[in-house]
Amino acid sequence: MNTSGSASAFSDTATPLHFLSVAEASHLIGSGSLSPVTLTEAFLARIDAVDARLHSYIKVTAERALAAARIAEQEIRSGRWKGPLHGIPFAVKDNYHVAGLPTTGGSRLMLDHVATATSTAVARLEAAGAILLGKLNTWEYGTGNGGVYHDLPFPVARNPWDLARFTGGSSSGAGAAVAAGTAMFALGSDTGGSIRLPAAACGLQGFKATFGRVSRAHCLPNCWTLDHTGPLTWTVEDTAIVMQAISGFDPDDPSSADVPVPDYRQGLHTGVRGRVIGFVRDLGPEGTAQDAANAAALEETARILERQGAIIRDVRLPAPLAHYRSVTKVINWSESYSIHEQDFLERSALMGQALREKMMCGFTVRAADYLAATRLRRTLVAATDALVRSCDALLIAGAFHVAPRFDEPETVTPFTADTATTVFNVTGHPALSICTGYDAGGLPLNAQIVGRFFDEATVLQIAQAYESATPWRDRRPAL
Repeated sequence: MNTSGSASAFSDTATPLHFLSVAEASHLIGSGSLSPVTLTEAFLARIDAVDARLHSYIKVTAERALAAARIAEQEIRSGRWKGPLHGIPFAVKDNYHVAGLPTTGGSRLMLDHVATATSTAVARLEAAGAILLGKLNTWEYGTGNGGVYHDLPFPVARNPWDLARFTGGSSSGAGAAVAAGTAMFALGSDTGGSIRLPAAACGLQGFKATFGRVSRAHCLPNCWTLDHTGPLTWTVEDTAIVMQAISGFDPDDPSSADVPVPDYRQGLHTGVRGRVIGFVRDLGPEGTAQDAANAAALEETARILERQGAIIRDVRLPAPLAHYRSVTKVINWSESYSIHEQDFLERSALMGQALREKMMCGFTVRAADYLAATRLRRTLVAATDALVRSCDALLIAGAFHVAPRFDEPETVTPFTADTATTVFNVTGHPALSICTGYDAGGLPLNAQIVGRFFDEATVLQIAQAYESATPWRDRRPAL
C-alpha cells in the first residue's frame, strides 16, 4: 500500500489539500497520512467557497462522493489499496454518462435526461477507487461555433486566473475546476482542441491521446471521427496516472483500438537525451497570429529541451493549417448535424446560438463536400504521419492567444479558431497541451507535444523533462 518518498516532507508544507497533485495526494493516502474522506471534504468545501463565482460545475454529487470516500477509506485501512487513484477526487464534463445522474450536455434539450449507463472511462476510474465529485460545465453538447453568447441554462465557467476571462472550450468547467482546485483532475472531450484549449487557457496539462486509445462509450457524441476523450491535470505525472486507468480496448466503443497499453509512469523521468524533437517553428501565414509571449515561450521550450540533450530539428507541416482547418469544419459540421438533426428540425428554438448556427452550417454541407473532405483527410494523415515518424515527437504551438476577456467578444472566437490543435484531430496523433509559463499579466502560455500513434509514453517523457526543468507548477491562481 505504501508509495515511495517521504509523506512528512510534503505534509509539513502549507499547500492546501485542494492544490495537491494526484501523485502527492496518492502518496499521503497510501502512507496513511491522509484520509480519502478528509480529502473529499476539502474539495467539497473548496467548491462551496469558490464555485458560485467560478461556475465550474453543473451538478455536485456531494453525498455520492462522501459515500464513495468512506468506502475507499475502509478498503485502504483493510489493506485493499487499489493503486494511485484510490481515494482521489475528480469530476467529468457533463457529456459523460454516469448511471443514475443527469447528463445535460449543458443544453435545455437534455435538462430532464438521467443516464442509465456509465461511460467506460468513468467506470474505469471508479473501479480504480477514484471519487466522482460531480459533472462539469460545458458548451452545449460539447460543441459550437467558437463563440460564447451567455444564453445556455447554466452560467458560463470562468477562468480562475482572471474571472473576467474565458476558460477555453468546450471542456470549460474541466479547465476551470483543475486550475482552481475544485477537482483534482477532470475528464474532457476534444473534437478540435476542446481538451487542449481549456488546458492552454487555464495553465494545465491537457491530453488528447491517439484516436481509439481512450474509450468514448457512453459519452455524448459530437463528431464521430474527430472526437477524443481524455484528462486535464495539473502535472504530467498526474496525466500518466489517469491515462493508465482509462486507456485500453473497449468492445463497447466501435472505434476503440486493441493495442497494448504500456506503463506510462515507467521511464517517465528518463529525460530527453538523444531524443529527436521536430520543432514546427514556422506555421505559415496563419502562424503569424500568435501572441508574442506564446511564440517566445515556445522558442524557450525548445531551448530548455535542447539543454537537456534533446536534438531539436526544424520541420514543417506537410500542408498549410488552412487545409487541416477546412477538413475539420466540413467533417465536424456534417457529422454533428447528423447527430442532432431531429432536434434541430423540431426543437431548434431550445438550442443556444452557437449550436444552432453550427447546425445551420451542417445543414448546407453537400455529400460531395463531405466526401472531398474525407479524401483530403486521408492525404493529410499519411503526410503528417510521415513527418511525425521522422522524429521521436513534435513541438508545436497550441492556442495562439492567452485567454480572452468576455467583454471583448471579438477575441473569444479567435482564441478557439487560431490554433494548431485541429491538426491532430484530423490525423489522430496523441497531442498534449503543456503550460509554458505566464505572460506579463500572469495569464498562462502553452505549447503542444505530439507523438507517434500509440506512443503516448514518449510524449509524457518529453513533457516531464520540460516540467522538471521549469517552475510553472509552483504557481496557482489566487482566486
